[in-house]
Amino acid sequence: MTAPHMIDPARLLHEALAESSPDFMRTMLGNIINALLSEHADTVVGAEWGQRSPERTTQRNGYRHRPLDTRVGTIDVAIPKLREGTYFPDWLLERRKRAESALTTVVADCYLAGVSTRRMDKLVKTLGIDGLSKSQVSRMAADLDEQVDAFRHRPLDESGPFTFVAADALTMKVREAGRVINAVVLVATGVNGDGHREVLGTRVVTSETGAAWNEFFADLVARGLTGVRLVTSDAHRGLVEAIAANLPGATWQRCRTHYAANLMSVCPKASWPAVKAMLHSVYDQPTPAAVTTQFDQLLDMVATPLPDVHDHLDATRADILAFTAFPKEIWRQIWSNNPNERLNKEIRRRTDVVGIFPNRDAIVRLVGAVLAEQHDEWAEGRRYFSLDALKKARTPLAVSTDVVPAQPLTLGAAA
Repeated sequence: MTAPHMIDPARLLHEALAESSPDFMRTMLGNIINALLSEHADTVVGAEWGQRSPERTTQRNGYRHRPLDTRVGTIDVAIPKLREGTYFPDWLLERRKRAESALTTVVADCYLAGVSTRRMDKLVKTLGIDGLSKSQVSRMAADLDEQVDAFRHRPLDESGPFTFVAADALTMKVREAGRVINAVVLVATGVNGDGHREVLGTRVVTSETGAAWNEFFADLVARGLTGVRLVTSDAHRGLVEAIAANLPGATWQRCRTHYAANLMSVCPKASWPAVKAMLHSVYDQPTPAAVTTQFDQLLDMVATPLPDVHDHLDATRADILAFTAFPKEIWRQIWSNNPNERLNKEIRRRTDVVGIFPNRDAIVRLVGAVLAEQHDEWAEGRRYFSLDALKKARTPLAVSTDVVPAQPLTLGAAA
């Protein structure tokens, strides 16, 4: 039997990998990654290991090891260290984020405070923070608290004016005086003068009251919140009054999503699908005049069969249609608080891990770190509104006198 004239390396490698054990795959992947790191570090240094070169800027100084979880298991990654400067492979690993550091600190704080001991014991082991002492937790928290405090109290006049603002509240559980109570986190976001979104501020209060919202907005104004033309929120009475008291030149837009839930409470269950479809048709119109005409049609359709729905809609007309005073291209971003839902989900994702916070400082630390991270991502990302849209938003729109035909609406047909 004669040997083949040529060996196919690709085929042999494929067969070897297919028949290999996970240990072999893990070892091979680890060797490749560490070789790439060493090669990349040589590029940063300006010369290969042990090579004399005029381009050399510093020397290598050993390694620091870090685990990397992969589909074939955990790999020991050897990150080259430098005598001067630092080297970190951002293309492979992710630096510890402020929110993750805050989460670790808060969970450890809960653990040391004896909150849900069995559950916290499992969590801290997962996070790799076994054996933390109270002094270690305090040191970890000190740096985070300083960063979060600076972020929460930074001046706002440097990046304003903030044409559009959105406000919302989230409820957290906290342990105080031996009892578990609800605390409320107030959050406000806005669009700055450059068209980017910003987290304007956050505060932890005992309950969502008018006084709490008033103090919150008064602090925002004192820090430099100016130029606000529209504030979007739900219809919490204290929040609406605080907006009027602290931002007298701003219009209030009642969140369309929250309003739909409020309207549903006064509408018979059998009629709600039809009313909901009618209401959506109002927001689907292409111009402010068309929105107004369609809303009038909606009122006419429900006046006789659903008088309570008619009165509810008529009383809130100006609040739910405030968005029509601004350019059409930004209606979707300003007629509801839905753009903030992703932010709320991210806050919930981190805080749900904790469950019950040991104190209010822990809430401020974790939520503040999450918001600071989101603020940085918005600042580095694309503009939320174009500069042209912002310019038009600050200029009152001309009121059209054209008669716009309404789309036919019938209660039975919509159902």
